[in-house]
Amino acid sequence: MNAPDTLPAAMSVIAPQIAPRPVPPALIEALRERFGERCSTAAAVREQHGRDESPFDVPPPEAVVFAESNEDVADAVRLAARHEVPVIPYGAGSSLEGHLLAVQGGISIDLSRMNRVLAVHAEDLTATVQAGVTRTQLNAAIRDTGLFFPIDPGADASIGGMTATRASGTNAVRYGTMRENVLGLTVVTASGEIVRTGTRARKSSAGYDLTRLFVGSEGTLGIMTEITVRLYPHPEAISAAICSFPTLAAAVQTTIQIIQLGVPIARCELLDTNAVRAVNRHDRLSLREGPMLLMEFHGTPAGVKEQAELVQEIAREHGGEDFEWATTPEERTRLWTARHHAYLAALQTKPGCRAVTTDACVPISRLADCLLATIDEADAAGLPYFVVGHVGDGNFHMGYLIDPARPEERELAEDLNRRLVARAIRLEGTCTGEHGIGLHKMGFLREEAGDGAVALMRAVKHALDPKNIMNPGKIFPW
Repeated sequence: MNAPDTLPAAMSVIAPQIAPRPVPPALIEALRERFGERCSTAAAVREQHGRDESPFDVPPPEAVVFAESNEDVADAVRLAARHEVPVIPYGAGSSLEGHLLAVQGGISIDLSRMNRVLAVHAEDLTATVQAGVTRTQLNAAIRDTGLFFPIDPGADASIGGMTATRASGTNAVRYGTMRENVLGLTVVTASGEIVRTGTRARKSSAGYDLTRLFVGSEGTLGIMTEITVRLYPHPEAISAAICSFPTLAAAVQTTIQIIQLGVPIARCELLDTNAVRAVNRHDRLSLREGPMLLMEFHGTPAGVKEQAELVQEIAREHGGEDFEWATTPEERTRLWTARHHAYLAALQTKPGCRAVTTDACVPISRLADCLLATIDEADAAGLPYFVVGHVGDGNFHMGYLIDPARPEERELAEDLNRRLVARAIRLEGTCTGEHGIGLHKMGFLREEAGDGAVALMRAVKHALDPKNIMNPGKIFPW
């Protein structure tokens, strides 16, 4: 029921251990009997569900089940548990850290058809959705209520996937992450039982906080099928701005000062010169090709005006120029679409490449130390890279662009990544601000949390999933 952990941490990052567990024909037959055409063993379907945005190449799952209800998920898990076969939940497939890869074989449970908004309680500022609902779908469904769901990781991820990885994104500096914005869950456990955690109340002192236990568990403790989330009123006024800087250091110092002065900025995103150049080509824009901050302010008209003027003054002290303001929805969409396209735009600058990415997060006072030292190392190495970041909360992403046919490039990128993570941890930060551990950061979790904390996590895993069928081989070794 468990795969041995024999590879050193450094090697496992480059070549994760693949130890498939047998999938008996009897299980496939039982799944086909229960789900009919919604159980597929077609190669194309399996390959789609065995690949994400990570740099790993892993054999696909043996079968894919398309679930449409809580009972579908529960039945699939019960059948898999009977044969001790792994199950891997699948949402939108946008993972960057190998979360959905079938390193121990098994079946993929696709939740994308569970895409109904089940209830909207506008008076309580909550909504309950199925796990396959995407963030844009939810916001479209509640548009007429005057409310919105603020968590915006860039990709149009599913709410289930965002909950599983404890996602955050561009709005986190003001609205928090999925941790703060999930009130309750419906979860299918490793035994196939359907349980509910939390309520729609804003707070509770009733027992263990099971909701927070499952948020960020990456499918290793159970499969989340319904999520109750917080909603927020649309701000009375919104204004966005971009500002270019002579150096990356100037942009980072501006960010630090904005946060330390307590300016209630809603979004503060960083793009380095490489990222700006890429989005210019991808979206046919004419942004100045230098380090850039992309900011947004929410509040009353007077409050937004005051925030914007203060931030503009701070930016000018650090050489910021070429302010461009966007107050209409169309103008703001143009700017934020460019930011959201940065990852794909960067990939297109090196055709056929893959990206080795990280998402370190440090205390805001240490952001300059961490980011600038990382840039110096990347420049010295000579490997193409780009930087984007939710720098308002100390979170930034390095993307190293590698040729998958050249192992030496992958090794160099992983070495740079290790140095970056070690630096972030040394500065009392974290190896992952929002992507999660998955396969890529299993060794880093031990460095960050320590053996004692990882042992506690493993004890929880063993208690809730004694057969090790829930997305095995992720976060830490069994």
